[in-house]
Amino acid sequence: MRAILERMGLGEIPYLLDFIDISWRIALVLILAYSLWSACKRLILLLHPRAAARGASSDEMKRIETMTQVFRYVAGVAIVIVTGMLVLGELGISIAPLLATAGIAGIAVGFGVQSLVKDYFTGFVLLLENQIRKGDAIEVAGKSGLVEEVTLRYVRLRDYEGVVHFIPNGMITTVSNHSMEFAHAVVSINIAHGNDVDNAIAAIRKAEAALRSDPLYASRMLGEIEIAGVEQLSDSGTLLRARVMVSPSEQANVRRELLKRVKAAFVEDGIDLPSAQMTLVGGRAGDRPLRVEVSK
Repeated sequence: MRAILERMGLGEIPYLLDFIDISWRIALVLILAYSLWSACKRLILLLHPRAAARGASSDEMKRIETMTQVFRYVAGVAIVIVTGMLVLGELGISIAPLLATAGIAGIAVGFGVQSLVKDYFTGFVLLLENQIRKGDAIEVAGKSGLVEEVTLRYVRLRDYEGVVHFIPNGMITTVSNHSMEFAHAVVSINIAHGNDVDNAIAAIRKAEAALRSDPLYASRMLGEIEIAGVEQLSDSGTLLRARVMVSPSEQANVRRELLKRVKAAFVEDGIDLPSAQMTLVGGRAGDRPLRVEVSK
């Protein structure tokens, strides 16, 4: 390049050859960095169709989506750092003193970034062990919601009310994941003491059979209902408990619809739910005050 510029008669202008030489080298570095980033993005875009073609399950697709997002973040940071170092080298700025200064500064602020290092280390372990994936319904650090983003530093959750929670990975000690492999839709139903328990259980099974025959819910249910039986006896009534194995993250939807159908089945079969009754106890006017007794 320098020889070509000299033959063009540009070598007589002070510093012009050096400026042009450095400029095209920097431009070449930036072009290569952009090409590498484009190749990474194209590789990420090809990953999802290939996984779908292999018949990957929903859990595998969640993990692939989470890992590709983290890979995109790590690749972007690495390309920016390497590109910056190469550009500084072309400008004649020595990288060695910068690295030495960074090392000294790292020791000085090391105690202040311990939590940040913990966040990244914990995030790496969470991803390696496949504990949290994008789209999972989880409970973590006292918050619950749907995972919208997983990075090496934090997990972003959106709860039922739409509030977004950013939870640093270093604060995560226990993860309760409701979207792993399968879940159970658990229902607890309280009936009045005057009802026959076997009739109530039969009504629950009838409601579950009707729900299973519904095409909208049949694919979400992975097993037949399990009736635990009488869970508790109390003044308010007899508590029955049952559960149905369902697809991940579908337990709330199936539970609500099952309770709706159980209520309809109870009405149809004449099974009563506990209800409060008020009794007024007292004498004639002028005697003692009336007393109100409430029973269930």
